[in-house]
Amino acid sequence: MTTTPLSVKQIKIISSIILVSWMVACAAIIYFILNFSWQIALVDSIISNSVLAIGCIIISNMLGYYQPKNEKMLFILLLTALLSLVAVYLAKYALNYLFLNVKSYQLFLTFSLPFRYIIAFLCLTWCALANILWYRLEEQSETQGRLLAAQNLAKEAELNKLRHQLQPHFLFNSLNSVFALTIVNPTEAGTMITKLASFLRGTLKRDDEVWVSVAEEMEYIQLYLDIEKVRFSHRLTIDVQIEENTLNLCLPGTLLQPIVENAIKFGLYNTSAAITITIRVKLESNTLMICVANPFDPKMTASKGTGFGLTSIRRRLYLLFADHSLLQTETQNDNLYITTLKIPQKDDQNDTN
Repeated sequence: MTTTPLSVKQIKIISSIILVSWMVACAAIIYFILNFSWQIALVDSIISNSVLAIGCIIISNMLGYYQPKNEKMLFILLLTALLSLVAVYLAKYALNYLFLNVKSYQLFLTFSLPFRYIIAFLCLTWCALANILWYRLEEQSETQGRLLAAQNLAKEAELNKLRHQLQPHFLFNSLNSVFALTIVNPTEAGTMITKLASFLRGTLKRDDEVWVSVAEEMEYIQLYLDIEKVRFSHRLTIDVQIEENTLNLCLPGTLLQPIVENAIKFGLYNTSAAITITIRVKLESNTLMICVANPFDPKMTASKGTGFGLTSIRRRLYLLFADHSLLQTETQNDNLYITTLKIPQKDDQNDTN
């Protein structure tokens, strides 16, 4: 809905002050310089400027419904010229009627008509241009607001899509493992199904949460790790170290699970030996740092970690922070693959920890 300038309280007050000041100035000129009585000076100023003010209100309201393009600005000039003419002659007839017997004032009124018209035309033209600028700025602001809202909706939709894509990815792997366990170890398969149900139930509860605390995310990860331990039994050991001052910090929900999944996949799938997955959570320079390390076989190309999970995380982080460097991977000489996740934190949030 279009907001007219005069519907804004501050503009209404300023316009009223300008109008009253202009009326006083016109009355003073007529009284002190042209030597007419104060009654004539006051009535002339009030009638002339009131009609002019009504013309300004008409232009303002009209431009609220019709915005001429640049090539049609001549229409505005013609309109202000016509309204100026109407305003001047309406004031003239009203003043003639009130001061019909004052000959000197009648002569002054007739003589001053061109000057009154020029002043009225300049005032109405200025008013028209100011209103056009107001409405165009308002339209531009509304357009930018709609564009920003559309971009935010698109970003939110893509974030939700990426989050939901991860669940089928994990679910399919888990169901394949359940199928394998039903053949070799039905009891463990039942345990895994129970834990998988708890994991998915927790996922549904937090489906609308874009941000979660480190404590909540690690609780979620622990459910995932319990499922993986059922699959790999004694072959999988998890070493988790979390600094106390990070538990209340925030990170995007369901962001860590694909990283841990990759670490288990590239650490266990290519060996029959037991391995240890290390998870470190700490705060450095106002940034939440989460490091996940796993051993890997450098001869296996899959160890480069370019799967769907990490690609999805990079995309989510870029949508949230517009930074491509928040997910980093590196290898060390002892065949250790390290994935580092960086989540910038707000200053006021850290002050509370």
